[in-house]
Parts: sequence; structure tokens; C-alpha cells
Amino acid sequence: MGEPFDRLMEVQLHDTTLDQLRHRMDALPEREALLEIGTRQRALAAATADVGAQVDDLAGRQRSLEGQIAAAAKRRHDIEQRMLSGDSYAARDLQAMDQEVQHLAARQAQLEEEEIALLEEEEPLDQLLADHQATADVLAAEAARLGAAIAEAEVEITASIATEEAERSESAAGLPPDLAERYQQLRSHLGGVGAARLVGDRCDGCHLTLSSVEIERFRHLPPDQFSTCPQCDRILVH
Repeated sequence: MGEPFDRLMEVQLHDTTLDQLRHRMDALPEREALLEIGTRQRALAAATADVGAQVDDLAGRQRSLEGQIAAAAKRRHDIEQRMLSGDSYAARDLQAMDQEVQHLAARQAQLEEEEIALLEEEEPLDQLLADHQATADVLAAEAARLGAAIAEAEVEITASIATEEAERSESAAGLPPDLAERYQQLRSHLGGVGAARLVGDRCDGCHLTLSSVEIERFRHLPPDQFSTCPQCDRILVH
């Protein structure tokens, strides 16, 4: 066999190369790595939001304590000023005011201890948020690097695809319509390979050995007639 079957094998070679290029485009290792980075970023964002909610809760409790401390301190100051004002108060009133001042001082001390405890509780959370932010920055930088690598690879592969498609079109232009149509039909449901060479007594498409009767039949086909492998149904070129 010669033309147009040699040309058909050129088309098949271009189609195989195009399939490989498109697969390479879809299966770039950087693309999978970027998906993994995205998964880690989402998990980190959820963890950060959880820690942030804890910090916000502590901050709200601290503000409440600060308000109570300020109110107790003001009430204590007002009573102490009244006691020092020189106004005449009955001994019983002065004793009551002194007891309230002591109570307010104790209350203020208790509230300040609670505030310190909250600050101590918040400190490791603040550090955890800082660690999360540092990790987020690293992941963002890696995602940007991977995105740039993917974009660069896509440009290169797209250019290769365009070149292969142009060469494929040139090769396919010389195929008889019936042969081209049959090839496309076979290629569509045989894993992208619609034509294969007969290598010795073996089909290079399915790698199965043909009988001597089949081999002899192929060798006596007219030059312009094509036939298919009896095993895989691909156009067999010899």
C-alpha cells in the first residue's frame, strides 16, 4: 500500500500527538497541585474563621468586663469623694459607705483578675491566627507560582496543538472522502486510533496476530482498497 494509506497514517500520527497534547494540557502536575493548594486554603480559612470567632467572643467578654470595672471604679471614686468632702454624715452612713467602697474594691479586683485570665486565654489564639496568616501567605505565593506555571505550559501546549492541527489538515486534505469518513468513525469509538499498520503478521492497533489466510487476503487487495483488522476493526495499513 502507498498513497493514500501512508497519508492516512500521517493523519493518525498527528491525531495521536494531538490527543497526547490535550491530555498533557488537562493533566499538568501543576494543575493537580493547585487543586490541592485550594483544598488546603479552604481548610485553613475555616480553621482561621473558627479561631477568629473565639477571639471575637473573648474580646466581647473583655469589653464587658472593662465596662463593669470602669463602673465599679467610678462608683468607688464617687463614694470616696463624698466621704472626703467634709459633709456631715452619721457614723452609720459613713460605715455603710466604707463597706460599699470595700465591696467595690473587691469586686473590681475580681473583675480585673477575670480580665487578665481572658487576656491569657486570648494570647495563644492570637499566635495561632498569626501562624494561620503566615501559612496562608505561603499557600497564596505557591498558588500564584503554580498558576503562572500552568499559564506558561498552556501557551506552549496551545502553540504545539496549533502546529499539529495545521500539519494534520495538510495531510488529511489528500485523503479520499470515504476513507477519511471511515477513519473518523472508527477513531471516535476505538480510543482515538482508527488506523494501524500491519507489522509482520500482527495488527499494531490491537497487537493480535492475524491468520495466514487474512494476511494473504490483505496482500492481494487492490492498491486503492482498504480493509479493516478482523480483530479490532481498525483500518489496517500494510
